[in-house]
Amino acid sequence: MFVYNLKINGSKVFKTFFIIVILLIICIMGIVLFRIFNGANKASTCMPNSDISEISAKNYTNVLKTVHENIDNYIGMKIKFTGYVYRVSDLTENQFVLARDMIVSSNSSQYLVVGFLCEYEKAKDYSDDTWVTITGEITKGDYHGDMPILKIIDISESEKPSEEYVYPPDESYIPTSVIL
Repeated sequence: MFVYNLKINGSKVFKTFFIIVILLIICIMGIVLFRIFNGANKASTCMPNSDISEISAKNYTNVLKTVHENIDNYIGMKIKFTGYVYRVSDLTENQFVLARDMIVSSNSSQYLVVGFLCEYEKAKDYSDDTWVTITGEITKGDYHGDMPILKIIDISESEKPSEEYVYPPDESYIPTSVIL
């Protein structure tokens, strides 16, 4: 007959278990922090790497936010998008905003006008609320502080798209100011 006697030291088991749990928590926190900080520097999910990046209604506000927060990283990039001509009183004759309406609250149908500031020598040829498709190059300019400005390379009138409205940036976006 074989008898095996096992003696367990409770304090050593507890210490070993405690150390394993602490190491596991440190590993998980390290992975999470890596993804947060590494993801903040990578905007490739918003802006594909090609000669001209076509922006869709689904990623418009993510791209807009990313470019505004990291202007220097996007200088020289070319983008293509459809929006409507929108002007405010302090823009020059050769400027307009390539705008879309962003839904803020679906309950009360509130929306904000969002968009890229554009410069084009013949901007005055396009009246407000005219839908256009533009191809433009991102530059850094000044409009109440540093701001990305699209220098229009190509512009053409277009129909209102089926996806007229855009939505706030996705869950990964953390706003730095209050919208309303």
